[in-house]
Order: sequence, then C-alpha cells, then structure tokens
Amino acid sequence: MSAVADKYDQLQKLGVEVISVSVDSKFVHKMWNDKELSKMVEGGIPFHMATDAAGKVGSEYGVYDEAAGIELRGRFIIDPDGVLQTMEVLPPPVGRSMEETIRQIQAVQHVRATEGKEATPASWIPGKITLTPGPELVGKVCDVWKP
Repeated sequence: MSAVADKYDQLQKLGVEVISVSVDSKFVHKMWNDKELSKMVEGGIPFHMATDAAGKVGSEYGVYDEAAGIELRGRFIIDPDGVLQTMEVLPPPVGRSMEETIRQIQAVQHVRATEGKEATPASWIPGKITLTPGPELVGKVCDVWKP
C-alpha cells in the first residue's frame, strides 16, 4: 500500500485510478492508515480503501479465500472500458514491484492507443521497439527484436 501511495502521483499522470479493496472494515482501514501507513507515506494513503466484508469482490477476482476469510494480495489493471487487462496475485510474503506495475500500465496504454497495431515485447518500456503483429512477422521476430 505504501509503495502504491509513493507512486500515486505518477499513476495519476498516467490517468490511473487506484482503489484498494480488502475484507477489513473501514475502521480497520482508518486505524491502519493513521497508525502505520501515515508513518510511511506523508499524509497517509491518498486513494480510496474499499471494504469487501463478505468477500464478494474478491470472489469475482478469484482472490477470496473463504475458509480463511481473507483476500490474497492482487493487482488488477482494468482499462477504461472495464476490461481486465492484467492481473498479478502473489502470496502475502512476496512483495510487488511498482516499477513493473507502471511498465505494464504503459504497455497496455500503448497497445490500446495503437488499437493493437503494435505489440510491446517482454520488458518493453516507452521509447523502445514495438512489434507489428501479422503474418509478415512470423518467423522474423528475431530479426527485429533481441531481448
């Protein structure tokens, strides 16, 4: 949460809205923000922390563990049309990379902006080579892209 908050301005510049969802109540969110997160992020968390007490949202995204009553940590990038573009679910002890999240957002936005006429290869970042999908690329990727 604090890593996302630290990059929130950058995410906003990309046109991204962040919503944190958990089974915790709004009171737990407030206490966690006031007592812990605000010590890591000046002013606390700048985005909405939503409550999913019954795990309905988590169930829809496949991260709710009904037996334990918890939601696994997941990150979902949803485009402006409401279509899930990427997701990442890691076990709680494994931290996520905001740099990779931002890279994926930029890649998804680039592909959307080109209406799928350009593809972003592995580890693509803005300004680097893209690929033009089509029959003429088949068997020739190695000629235009070297990881």
